[in-house]
Amino acid sequence: MFLGPPGAGKGTQAERLKADLGLTHLSTGDLLRDEVKRGTPLGLEAKRAMDAGELVPDAVVVGMIRDRLVGDAAANYLLDGFPRTIGQAEALDAMLAEKRAPIEHVLLLSVPREELVRRLGGRWLCRNCGKSYHETFAPYGGEPCEATGGKCDLYQRDDDRSDAVANRLNVYEAQTAPLVDHYGGRGLLRRIDGERGQDEVYGQIASAIQGG
Repeated sequence: MFLGPPGAGKGTQAERLKADLGLTHLSTGDLLRDEVKRGTPLGLEAKRAMDAGELVPDAVVVGMIRDRLVGDAAANYLLDGFPRTIGQAEALDAMLAEKRAPIEHVLLLSVPREELVRRLGGRWLCRNCGKSYHETFAPYGGEPCEATGGKCDLYQRDDDRSDAVANRLNVYEAQTAPLVDHYGGRGLLRRIDGERGQDEVYGQIASAIQGG
């Protein structure tokens, strides 16, 4: 499981870990945005919270994860963006106990708040192919869109705008940070310096998983 504030790099590192270990990557952010894109009832409910930089209600997220944590995924999973509250963590604990699929590692990516604001505020996405760019770290260079072959149609998500970014970080600190104590008390938590370069961060993650 990856824990950490928005912009800490959980998604990037999760993709690398998934590829290396053959894990089933369950990213609640991606799953929720898919529901929003398809205009499902769950997606409409989620969009109201996401646009305001608030957390999606526990019942919505827990139900979505429960539906997907089946078969091989229950024994070979990587959680990214879930749980986000103590209530979600307790619901997850109950689900995993039923499935006899306990969490083995909880990796906390720590990044200073000012750096998080810089990372989140400069992020842009292509409406067509979904590729992510950043004003500072990965600017769009005019390369063809992977979906259309033309120029990427870039936009900034509502929850990446400055006012929503500040609210997202406040919500994280108030509601999600207590998970550090929840998992730390069980001896599962490993702290990762998420401010370093991507390769260095991944090296810390690999070492933590291997018990280093």
